[in-house]
Order: sequence, then structure tokens, then C-alpha cells
Amino acid sequence: MTDQNTEEPKLDNEAVSFEDAEVVEETTNEVETPVAEASALEKAEKEALEMKTRYLRSVADLENYRKRITREKQEIIRSAAANVVESLLPVLDNMKLGLQAAENHPEAKDVTIGFKMVDDQLKRSLNEQGLEELIPDGEVFDPNFHECISHQPSAEVEEDTVIQTVRAGYRLNDRLIRAANVIVSSGPEKA
Repeated sequence: MTDQNTEEPKLDNEAVSFEDAEVVEETTNEVETPVAEASALEKAEKEALEMKTRYLRSVADLENYRKRITREKQEIIRSAAANVVESLLPVLDNMKLGLQAAENHPEAKDVTIGFKMVDDQLKRSLNEQGLEELIPDGEVFDPNFHECISHQPSAEVEEDTVIQTVRAGYRLNDRLIRAANVIVSSGPEKA
């Protein structure tokens, strides 16, 4: 069953009008169009892929930038904290020396107890900020954390072992602020 409204194609021997020629021309253009469309589609797909790649790189660069800025910010905060802690180290040393001297005066027992409480509170506050006191008595000498100020012969303590800590060292968040001043054993006395 065919539609009565559809026109049948004209035969070669029939006359073709100008309008019919345009239809034929459009038909031939449509045959070329899929090839052109395919190349245009491929070009658009390549462009889209390139844009997607550039977008993903931009997103990754932005994320790396954010992480780097966060690390740098934390490093600046640590550095600032290290400067504050370094300025407080002489205070800790003097507090320790004052408490040792006060132990020799029993009449100042109440004052000594008060200063001991202040010393403990100051150390606790600094420990919360990441400060760690290094008192390496009995440990093997490590030049990365200890500064040898003297060697002393000892029959009881092995060679290259810390006999006594003269001044405590400090480390802030795994960063050495001050090396511990120590006396190191040179082993048994040699004749």
C-alpha cells in the first residue's frame, strides 16, 4: 500500500524544473555531509578530550597548590612556635637552677613548692605544643641530639655512653631546638 500523496521519481526523459534541480543538488550534498559531519565530529571529540585533559590538569594543579599552601602555613606556624619556645628555654633553665638552689634552704620550702608548681605548669603547656625535653643520661651518645662538652673515664659506664646531662636539650615537633650538653664516658681509665 503506497501513499497517494507521494510523488514518484521522474524519469530521465521527463522535464526537470529548477526546483527539482535544487532537490537533486541537496540530495547530493547530503551524501557528502555524513563524511564532513564525521570529520567534524572527530574534530569536536578531539577538542573535547583535550579540554577535559586540560580541565583535569587544572584541577590537579589547584589541589596541589592548596596542599602546598597548607604545608607552608603549618611550617610557618611551627617556625613561629620554635622562635617563642627558643626564647623560653633560658627561663626553663633558670627555673631549674633556682629550684635546685632552693632545695638547700629548708626555710623557703613553701616558696619552693610554689615555684615547682609554676615550673610544672610551664613545662606541661610547652609539652602540649610539642616540646620534648631531652635528658639522655645512660643513652648512647648521638651527635645529632647531644653536644659533648667533656669526656670522663668510667669503669661502670660503657664508652660513648652519656654519664651526665649538664644542660637539657629540647625538640619541638621532631625538630631539634637545642642539643643536650652532656658528659660522655671514655670507658675504663687507661694506665
